Amino acid sequence: MSEKAPWITFRPELKVLDCTVRDGGLVNAHRFGDDFVAALYHACIDAGIDYMEIGYKNSPRVFPTDKFGPWRHCDEADLRRVVGDHDPEATGLKLAVMADAGKSDWQTQIQPASESVLSMIRVAFYAHQVSEAVDMIRHATELGYETTANLMAVSNITETEIDTVLEAIAETPASTMVIVDSFGYLYREQIDRLYRKYTAALEGTGMEIGIHAHNNLQLAFANTIEAIILGCNRVDSTIFGFGRGAGNCHTELLLGFLRNPKFNVRPIIDVIQNQMLPLRKELDWGPSVPYNITGQLNQHPRSAIEWREGATPDDYLTFYDKVVSEI
Repeated sequence: MSEKAPWITFRPELKVLDCTVRDGGLVNAHRFGDDFVAALYHACIDAGIDYMEIGYKNSPRVFPTDKFGPWRHCDEADLRRVVGDHDPEATGLKLAVMADAGKSDWQTQIQPASESVLSMIRVAFYAHQVSEAVDMIRHATELGYETTANLMAVSNITETEIDTVLEAIAETPASTMVIVDSFGYLYREQIDRLYRKYTAALEGTGMEIGIHAHNNLQLAFANTIEAIILGCNRVDSTIFGFGRGAGNCHTELLLGFLRNPKFNVRPIIDVIQNQMLPLRKELDWGPSVPYNITGQLNQHPRSAIEWREGATPDDYLTFYDKVVSEI
């Protein structure tokens, strides 16, 4: 990587993971039709994207099938109904799912990789769940999957907690440790500090550092660029920024920034025009003042989501006072 201008240097080892279906599904309880998911799947292939996170592998006991769509559970039959006998070697695209600690029947729900179209299990967890996360990572790896560790809400825990988590994850076979800005609270200086902390703690393990940014302060793309310049080789994004609350780093912007000639933004623009714009008329996501407020105050966006669904979504001042009074 060039020391003079790392932002214009092509890095073939840098991989893009599009998590539109998984993160965007939080807006509508993952009730996507097969045609929508298939359109995104083919767009990811045609765009040259490396990974597609097609949903969650979470428990139907916690997320009942009568209230949540199939992409909350990603049963093999549902996956194959859309992607067929997906071949990552032929398509250049690997399929991933996220399994949450405390919300997944991971001992029984995840079948061997040799029997699945999936290639990666992304383990998401809070700091207090790190012991279960370690077990999940080891279990999924033994089943033949590439695994990642996604420590959520990193802006809301202590340095000691972060250090403890990193020490535990360093002993696992995870391929990537992801910096997750769950509340969209971080600025570039904090991204820098976390990247260096993660890198130092995981030195010698061979793990990559990843970034998953939320857009509450409209910094998801900027923070992702900052992480790339620092050396992150695993970056997350969603098409049209589709994701819960303020959304995520935009895939179309990210591909335009990267200098890899294999990426083609045109299929993503096609999906925006033919899939996302119609969906935008039905669902609410993207930056707004309530999400700016929760982002600046380092709060979970759920209160802003509820406010925007209420009777006075544009009464920003009352919302601000309410959130401040509850901190």
